[in-house]
Amino acid sequence: MTEQSPPRNIHRLDARTLRGLAHPLRMRLLSSLRLDGPATASQLAARLGESSGATSYHLRQLAEYGFVEDDPERGKGRERWWRSAHQGTRTDEHLIRDPDPEVRGALNTLLHEYATQRAQEVSTWIATRHEWSREWDEAADTSDFTLDLTPALAAELGDKVHELVESYRALAPEADTPDVAKVRVHSHIFPTRPKADGT
Repeated sequence: MTEQSPPRNIHRLDARTLRGLAHPLRMRLLSSLRLDGPATASQLAARLGESSGATSYHLRQLAEYGFVEDDPERGKGRERWWRSAHQGTRTDEHLIRDPDPEVRGALNTLLHEYATQRAQEVSTWIATRHEWSREWDEAADTSDFTLDLTPALAAELGDKVHELVESYRALAPEADTPDVAKVRVHSHIFPTRPKADGT
């Protein structure tokens, strides 16, 4: 029987926190802290090619909205260490239909930045795949599929994909295991056009 992973700490976005996150640099900062671990504003500036003044300001904004927090294990000296306060972010469904143009604009900014970040990750893999072992090259996958589904079936598919991915957290090897690496899994399920002509 597969061991179950503990529930993940997920931050659910509401209209207020959505506005606080919907900024390209803030999203990149939060993503870096989640993927690469705690860091100072200066370290994040070097990682992302930004000024430390900009990263420091936007980290404070992220903290105000509850996305990042001080890392007490590292914050011993003059520099302030930051870490992500949550393991993931989820958008409440009602935000998609919110009548407020500001909320819809913030949501669009958020989703477009997510799409940009994911495209950059795939492009980086393609550009650097020759640096990885044959095993990693053969294990990587960039597939796409087209299915005829109802909204209910699409939602069911999304739930099953999430369940499958989450089940692999319990299988994570120790950090010192040979050839272990962080693996990014992207999932996009969306309609392209109605199937009205029977084709």
